[in-house]
Amino acid sequence: MTQAVGLLPDGTPHYAPVGVLLAEGDRVCCHLCGRWFLSVASHLRYHGWAKAAYIEAFGLELSNPLSGAATSRRRAEALGARRAEPAIRRARLAGRERTARGALAEAAARAARGRPHPLERRAKTLAALAVVDPAARAEGNRRRGERHRARVGAEVAARFGFATLDEYLDARLRAGLSMAAISREAGLHKDWVHRHAPVDRRHPPGEARLLRAAQALGFGGAGEYLRAAHVEQHRSVAAIALEAGVSRWTVAAALRHRGIEPVPHADKRHRSEDRDRAVARRLGFASVGDYVRAERAQGRTWGSLAAESGIAQTSLRRYAQHVVNIVAP
Repeated sequence: MTQAVGLLPDGTPHYAPVGVLLAEGDRVCCHLCGRWFLSVASHLRYHGWAKAAYIEAFGLELSNPLSGAATSRRRAEALGARRAEPAIRRARLAGRERTARGALAEAAARAARGRPHPLERRAKTLAALAVVDPAARAEGNRRRGERHRARVGAEVAARFGFATLDEYLDARLRAGLSMAAISREAGLHKDWVHRHAPVDRRHPPGEARLLRAAQALGFGGAGEYLRAAHVEQHRSVAAIALEAGVSRWTVAAALRHRGIEPVPHADKRHRSEDRDRAVARRLGFASVGDYVRAERAQGRTWGSLAAESGIAQTSLRRYAQHVVNIVAP
């Protein structure tokens, strides 16, 4: 007797590799006993197995006829000779009609859903992909992704009464919805929504609330409000957030979105700079940096400079070492 090559999970021995239907000429090998037949399908009754269970257990495709090439060819020729029979003609017409309206593809998808990919099909797929140019495969994946994006976008837009996905996203962002809120409403992943939103519409979260607050304060837009409050009035990010009713992270993101780097403790720094300007005027120098460099050149200590100016030694050192001169007007 042929020696078993392995065991199934339930302990059943098999005499041919899983995922492969061994063939020699017109005959194929039975996995359950290792003997060779023109058709294993008809032999399975001897083992008490059904064809569907056999195919699933040994990783074969559902369409596998479990017979050799010559046997399959003879069966195809015999069926071709019967094409004129009324029953076969009706069946062929019904099959074409189901194919045309996509019913067969839907049925196949439902049957395959949740079922593991058969090892035989996996091997064929990998063999086919091995001869495909990687660039062509990538291009095909890109086109398929574009079609999927267009289909999903059209479905979402139509569901909410918009012509395109861009119009839907623009309306929701202007209404103040975050990417997470839009994704929940549309039933999509928020990363997918963000990735497919137009770049010029990817506002920071809370942008709409910030815009409404700016308009209520008499500004034409959020950018105009932020520049006036943070750059000209030197108000801190926290103060702007409190006034606008948004988070500090929203204000910081909105500033960076407009090319403005947030300044930590802007109001305190501005008051400190005002004091330093007054010191420079009182001491007769154009800037604190000029004062420090001139006096240090005379050999004065940091302690004496701090006592005379009222500015901490650490700040005086900063003015001396960096180009941070506070010029007196």
